[in-house]
Amino acid sequence: MNRIIGMGIGVLYLGIAFGALQWANNGWATGYEDVGFWWTVIAVILTIAATGALIGTWIHTQPRED
Repeated sequence: MNRIIGMGIGVLYLGIAFGALQWANNGWATGYEDVGFWWTVIAVILTIAATGALIGTWIHTQPRED
């Protein structure tokens, strides 16, 4: 159950990061470089968080061999 929740959170963060990249693309395309830049920064931070959630969940939910 913990693996499902952790992976779900990682996928949710990836979805939010994708949305942030869309906002960044809109900012760059309309000439608002500052908006594009900061949404890109937000998207990168969210992608790092998603990667951490996915990898951390995978590592910490492996069965133990005692």
